[in-house]
Amino acid sequence: MKFQEVVTFPLTGPVEIFFLVLLIILICPLLFRKIGIPQIVGLIIAGVVIGPHGLNVLARDASFEIFGEVGILYLMFLAAVEINMFHLKKNLGKGLIFGLITFAIPTLFGIFGSRFAFGAGWYTCVLISTMYAAHTLITYPIVSRFGLQNSKPAVIAVCSTIVTVLLALLTLAGVIDSSSAGVFHVSRFFRLIGLMLVYALVVGFLLHYLTKYFFRKISDQVNQFIYVLAMVFLSSLLASLIGLEAILGAFYAGLILNRFIPERSGLMGRISFVGNAIFIPYFLIGVGMLINIEVIFKSWNVGWVALNMAVVAMTAKWISAFISSKIFGFNSTGRRLMFGLTSGKAAATIAAALIGFQHGLLTEDMLNGAVLMILVSCIIASVSTQNAAKKLRIELTEEELKKEDATRPGEYSRQLVAVANPVTAENLMKMALLMRHKNNRNPVTAVFVRNSDDAGRVQTGRNALKIAVTAAQAVDIEVKDIERYDINAVAGLTNEAKQNQASDIIIGLHRKNNIVDTFYGSLTEQLLNSTNRMIFISRCFIPVDTLGRLMVLVPDKAEYETGFQAWVERVGNLASQLAAKVIFLAYPATASFIKNVIISEGYAIRHEYRDLTSWDDFILHSHDITSEDLFIVIGARKGSVSHSGDMEGLPGYLQKNHSNDNLVVIYPEQFGGND
Repeated sequence: MKFQEVVTFPLTGPVEIFFLVLLIILICPLLFRKIGIPQIVGLIIAGVVIGPHGLNVLARDASFEIFGEVGILYLMFLAAVEINMFHLKKNLGKGLIFGLITFAIPTLFGIFGSRFAFGAGWYTCVLISTMYAAHTLITYPIVSRFGLQNSKPAVIAVCSTIVTVLLALLTLAGVIDSSSAGVFHVSRFFRLIGLMLVYALVVGFLLHYLTKYFFRKISDQVNQFIYVLAMVFLSSLLASLIGLEAILGAFYAGLILNRFIPERSGLMGRISFVGNAIFIPYFLIGVGMLINIEVIFKSWNVGWVALNMAVVAMTAKWISAFISSKIFGFNSTGRRLMFGLTSGKAAATIAAALIGFQHGLLTEDMLNGAVLMILVSCIIASVSTQNAAKKLRIELTEEELKKEDATRPGEYSRQLVAVANPVTAENLMKMALLMRHKNNRNPVTAVFVRNSDDAGRVQTGRNALKIAVTAAQAVDIEVKDIERYDINAVAGLTNEAKQNQASDIIIGLHRKNNIVDTFYGSLTEQLLNSTNRMIFISRCFIPVDTLGRLMVLVPDKAEYETGFQAWVERVGNLASQLAAKVIFLAYPATASFIKNVIISEGYAIRHEYRDLTSWDDFILHSHDITSEDLFIVIGARKGSVSHSGDMEGLPGYLQKNHSNDNLVVIYPEQFGGND
């Protein structure tokens, strides 16, 4: 049997198609990395080679159309969900300014450049200008891989994308409407604006409350992942129905879902992995399959059109980035990163070219030239982004190292998480992980202490340990799981803390069993007396990643305690991961020290301070705490500087007034934590 009888080209079987695509996704990055070409360019070139205009190994069939559409939506969603909302709000104005600049300059270049170079009509010139102005975040995976998604140039460029795509879409709609009807209908323009406002309100409200309800009811991360994807495509579908680009809906869904998906969570890990491993590479290969390089040799006019389009579009985008970087005070690295992110063209440009061709506004040479321009823009954007990202990563790392050498007195925290109940184990581990510094590479120790051989209790504890370990492994944090036999839980925890040099001990809040039982329980009280290490006592009735706000009660003179800076950092890390606002209830002198730590450590969080002058002020403010909040109380051991008569009665007050609230009580380290 001949090989041709077994395998025919282009491939049609789903198994061989998917196998070949996976092979390309696997080999291309390895191959092109060795010769210094960004893997994004490699995937596009691979699409050119194997596509219908190359070796014709694969046809651009329905699978590439579907996966390609999914890929671009996933790319926009990922860009929104990975942004720190604090950075986004802080740079939103700059993003709007850059968006207007990087739309206006390419539009002007496109209109007058096309009129001069091609002698085209005004409608055609305006349509071509929308292709120059619109851009796709095709190089965003490079920025994400270098961990620069929250750098100022990247955030501003991402914000600008929505502005330019939206304006390009409105301009395109106006051109098509005017060329078809012979007149521009203002009413249709305002109708689209009205639909956009309704869409933003309805989808924003719907996604927020549906997600909060779903995440609190369903903790399985596979189901959460499927839900997130469903909401992204629902938002995209609704955007399409009102006449917007689906990518705008995907980006908007990412912004709404952002606060429910912490960066250090298993769900975020799954979202990033699936997108970067399958959907986004599939989209890039599909873009390459559209490109037919042969048309250059068949008609010199196509080569001239493509060259003109590429030069004008890239020049206009570079000038836009140059002007904006001067306005914002960025150096050349920031300028190149902004240019790289905003010069790549794919989805919106392809759509504009096809629509223009269908309505007779673009000739076949212009259509082919536009497709070739996409290839050139993707190559230039990828190279520019990769080079700038490398340099910016080095610059930021050097700054971070200098800052850490100047401000961080010791190593990062070493956490010990005590578990015994499978119901609370996952939330305890999540709380510990969210309080870690982003650069902390120390392993987490999960420990189950037992003092009997009761089969039921042992199995329950082992199940809790397994759940805690799984939660840590989901975010690629090294975890040591220990089952320890000791005379009692306190001895087991203190001995384990000494052996692992733990700085933080995280335990669950005791549940009262009878009327004479204390709020903390005898185990916690004994632990507080047995160790000077920082202790976190946690109780959450809802999943940690759905908390909306942190209310932190700080005692007078807390700044004099040894572990003051450490607990402020833990709260800052938690607030940053949850994108939650922090309200500190503190005495004025203490509040100024808290503010200094947050600013000096560079925490990108919203923080507010409410002054306390007496215990009565706290009681007044505590009525604002809701079921959406996490109430954090900074405790004080007896004999410490911040201990007082009011703190003595704190457990009783919490039991009486906050028994149904999400609560974390922190006892800071004392005397250096040496037991």
